Amino acid sequence: MGELEQLAAEIAQCQKCPLGRGRTHTVPGEGPADARLMFIGEAPGFHEDRLGRPFVGPAGQFLEELLRSIGMTRDQVYICNVIKCRPPNNRDPLPEEIEACRPYLDRQIEVVRPRVIATLGRYSMARYLPNASISQVHGRPRRIGDVIVLPLFHPAAALHQPRYKAAIEQDFLKIPELLREAAPEEDRSQAGAEQLSLF
Repeated sequence: MGELEQLAAEIAQCQKCPLGRGRTHTVPGEGPADARLMFIGEAPGFHEDRLGRPFVGPAGQFLEELLRSIGMTRDQVYICNVIKCRPPNNRDPLPEEIEACRPYLDRQIEVVRPRVIATLGRYSMARYLPNASISQVHGRPRRIGDVIVLPLFHPAAALHQPRYKAAIEQDFLKIPELLREAAPEEDRSQAGAEQLSLF
């Protein structure tokens, strides 16, 4: 059993917060263990709770559209959430729930070792930029340690408000260049690849 599968088995038994009592399934995350790009959402919703998979409802369909816009598919990326069980009525995650799940997310990041992490929504953004406003920092990549973090609006918000939809579509187009920038030197094109300015 691989490390991610072992972790998923641990999450399936978790009762560290009250969400464990009301779930149908845990939703640990999915994707290749060597994915270069990781998406971190907020929490599972109705469809995710039923299937035990992240981003399988309308927001997930939009996420797959966004991936296609940059020539990628979801089987190339790792997708997970800040918390691994659905909150009642899809309410926002509580601080104690985020804290209970933090070790699981820490381990997922350690195992996958993505080069770029795209945070989807303010709760996942707050892991890296705790005092930031997503409306001000979305689409602005930052190098934090050995990873490039790209804060994005959550696809669900983008589905409900057109102004967010246009913004996330534009922000998504930055991902291929970020992946190139984050690649090891030997992987980069030697044809004078321009350095991306991170701000």
